[in-house]
Order: sequence, then C-alpha cells, then structure tokens
Amino acid sequence: MPTKPCPILVCLSLATWGILSCQSPQEYAVEADRDAYALIRDRRAELFGELGDFTIDPPEDSLRARVLAGEVTDLEELDLATCLEIAAENNREYQTRKENLYRAALDVTLERWELGWIPEGAGDAGIDGVGDRATTVSGGIGFGLDKVLGTGATIISGIGLSLVKDVLSGGGWSAQTSASLLFTQPLLRGSGELIVYEDLTQAERDLVYEVRDFERFRRQLAVDVAGRLLRLYQDLDAIANERLNYENVVDIRERNESLSEAGRLSDIQVDQARQNEYTSEDRLISAQQDYENALDSFKLLLGLPMGVELSIDRKELGRLAEIGLTDAEIDAQQAIVLAYEHRPDFQTAVDQVIDAERKSRVAADALRIGLDVSASVDVASDTNKPLKYNFQDTLWGLGLVLDLPLGRTPERNTYRRSLISWQAAARGAAELEDQIAGELRGLLREVTSRRESQRIQENAVHLAQTRVESAGLNLQAGRASTRDLLEAQEALVSSQNAQTRALIDYTLARLDLVLDMGLLRVESGGIRMEDPGLAKDLEEEPE
Repeated sequence: MPTKPCPILVCLSLATWGILSCQSPQEYAVEADRDAYALIRDRRAELFGELGDFTIDPPEDSLRARVLAGEVTDLEELDLATCLEIAAENNREYQTRKENLYRAALDVTLERWELGWIPEGAGDAGIDGVGDRATTVSGGIGFGLDKVLGTGATIISGIGLSLVKDVLSGGGWSAQTSASLLFTQPLLRGSGELIVYEDLTQAERDLVYEVRDFERFRRQLAVDVAGRLLRLYQDLDAIANERLNYENVVDIRERNESLSEAGRLSDIQVDQARQNEYTSEDRLISAQQDYENALDSFKLLLGLPMGVELSIDRKELGRLAEIGLTDAEIDAQQAIVLAYEHRPDFQTAVDQVIDAERKSRVAADALRIGLDVSASVDVASDTNKPLKYNFQDTLWGLGLVLDLPLGRTPERNTYRRSLISWQAAARGAAELEDQIAGELRGLLREVTSRRESQRIQENAVHLAQTRVESAGLNLQAGRASTRDLLEAQEALVSSQNAQTRALIDYTLARLDLVLDMGLLRVESGGIRMEDPGLAKDLEEEPE
C-alpha cells in the first residue's frame, strides 16, 4: 500500500534544492564578472598604470547600433581620440582580444577556487519495494569540505544525516548522523608548493601575458588607426592638388583656344592642352575613387556600417607629427635597450622561458617514488540519537602507500618533451631579441631616410612652383611653348603629392619606432610617447 511521504525527507530535499538553486544563472554571471574584472583591473594597473574600466559587454547604445537604427547618419571632423573610442567599441578584433583576456582571468578564479575550501552538498530520497508493496523508505543529506594544502596534503571532511523507515514492520523512522575526516600527505612525489601551485602559477602568468598582449594590440591598433587617418589626409590633399591642377589646365586650354581662334597659336598646342585636361580629369577621378575606397576600409576597421558618412579632422596630422623620438635623440643601441625593457611581447617571451624551466621541474617530479601517508576518522551516532556519539566505536586508520617508479614511459616522455620545450622557448626569446634589434635598426634608418625624403620633396615643390611661374611668364613673352607650361604644371602637382606622402611616411615611421620601442601609450585623448625616465642616460654613450 502507498505510504505517506516523510516530512523530514521532504524538508531535507527542499533544503538541498534551495541550496543548489539559491542563485540564478544571471547572478552567477555577475559574480564571475566581479571576480574576473577585479583581476584584470589589478593586473593592468600593476603592469601599465591605471587604464580605466574594462568590460566585455558591448554598450546597448553603441554607435554602430545607432547608425543602423538611423539615429546617426554622419560623423564630422573625426580626430584620433574619437576614432580610437569608436574602434574600442565596435572593432571586432578588439572585442575578441577582450574576451581572450576575460577567459584568462576566469582561469585564475578557477585555480584559486580549487586550492581553497571546496564545499559539497548532496541529498537523496527513495522507496524500495516488492511487487505492489513498499518495503522501506530512506533518505539522507550530507555536506563536506575539501582542501588542498601547500604541502600537497588533502583534507576531505564530511557530515551526514540518514533516515530509514521499515514500512512492512510498521515501525518509525530511524535517524543517524555521521562525520568523517581523511587526511593524505605525499612525502615524495607530488609534495611541495612548486607542484601543488603549478596550475595556479601558470594561470596567473597566462593572465599577465594576456594583459600584455591586449595592451600591445591596443597600441598597434592605435597606430593602424592613426595611419589610416593620415592616409585619408593624404588622399584628400591629393584630391585638392589634382582639382587645382585640373582647373589650371582648363584655364590653359581655354586660353589656347582663344589664341588659336585669333590665329596666334597653332592647333597642336590647343590639342596638347586638351589632352592634358583629359589626363588631369582622369587623375582627379582616380584620386576621388581612392579616397572613397580608403574611407570604406577605414569604416571596416572602426566596425562601422558602410552607409555612415565620415569626415576627418585635418589638424590630426600636426598632432601626430609631434609624437616620437627624432634621430638626434637616440641611437640604435639605446633604442634596442629601451625595447628590451618596455616591449610587452619581449617581456612575455623571457617569462615563458622561466615557465618552460619550471614545467621541466614539475615533469621531473612525476618520475620520483610515490610515498603517501594517510589518516582517517569516521564516527556515527547511535540510532535515533543523531547528536549522541560513542567515540569508543570510532573507526580510524593510518596508512602508508608506496608507488615505485616503474612503467614511467608516459612520464618519461613528458619530461623529455618539457626539456625540448624549454630549449625551444629559449631559442624563441633569443630570436625575438635579435628580431627586435634588427627591426629597430631598420626603423631608425627608415626614419632618417623619410626625413631626408621630406626635405627633398619640400625643395622639389619650391622648384616646381618657380618653374610654373617662369614657364607662364615665358609663354606670355613668347619664349616658351604650351608644352613647357603643361609639363611644369604636371611636375608641380606630382611634387605636391609627393611632399604630403613624404611627410606622412616620416610621421608613420616615427610612430612605428616609438611603438617598437614599447614607449607608445594609448590614452583617452589619443596616443602619446611615454617618457622612459632615461633622459640622462640617453645623453651618455652606451657601453
């Protein structure tokens, strides 16, 4: 016959369910965010100073969403700081990098949790029977705490309550409580903080590496955005130069047509002017197309829809030209030393050699003899007297387990691989060291070359302007032909475009130099060069 549910079992089941479901998934997510963001904030501040808030959740009213909703249709006079804010909010790679950093922080929270006191709780209830009759009703609930100590010891503790009722006999409920404690300490293999804390140590170091990678990405993205802005400026300047050239060529063609109609100029010179007009118009159209294509590519970099209209602040060229070391301030050896001290990727490469060496010691530990000592205590209350214990009936035990290092081929191979990985990490760091030195030497030469090119193009523009003026005067005096003026005009627009390109190339080379020395910083107001605090050292000759 069916039995009534035990009130105690119902209460235990409800209590267990309440404990397990006391937080919603959203609350767990908020808790994870709180712990992960705190770690990220602390590591970023420790490594790079205060860098502001960090979140992986996109804003509800993001610029991209407002553009798609039609709330924003154009963005005017964009400067670098605004573009960096837009990229941080909408750039897809930026979001991926933030999520990678967040995952690294989550790994640290997990490893810390596993080395703390880990609570456990469980409950059960059931009915057993034969045929159409129930025989017994039982249930129980238990709680425990587990802990791994720095020595490698493990503590497993638990308390429990069990209830049983014999339905056939018609008796009441039998209740009993129990408590247990198990302590295990490895004496050889697996003992010591190096082994116990290895996973936590690596997780925390991986978080540092992700912080560095994220900051390196932010700096590179800032330089990329700055470069795109400057190239857009270059394209706009080329459009202005080509348009002015086209208007000048049209004036020349109209003048020649008037002179030809008056019989003072041959048709050949009219055709020459007309031909140059077609060529100039084609170049103007191409310049406009290049600008539109570059603008669309820039929108993609910022994570904006293609339909939004953009215009740039041309003053940004002057601001960016002020950033960066000049040739006279630093030589190759000093630049290399600064890069070794400040570049996040090089610091990570050096630290990964230390990681590889540490992992080889952990792998070597797995080849040692295993010798563990353990102690256990179990005590149960008298039946129907849950809080009354007879400690004379306590069960206890002491044990010693020996595990000889036999059949260690997997551990042997792991150890050998760890040694290879150590050597590979050392080679990788040395290769990056040489690569940084080579790149900086090349960048310094490029800065020097770009500076000279800029100087040359400035002179070329002055010469071309003089040539145009002279050709115009000579043409009026009859001492020059239309071809002379047209060639001078074409040389002028080419030199003007080359001058702007040389200035921007020089500015970008300086930015790349600062970036590769690890001295570029991304701030709310744009980018700047960090003062390395070595001004006095830079005045001295390196050893």
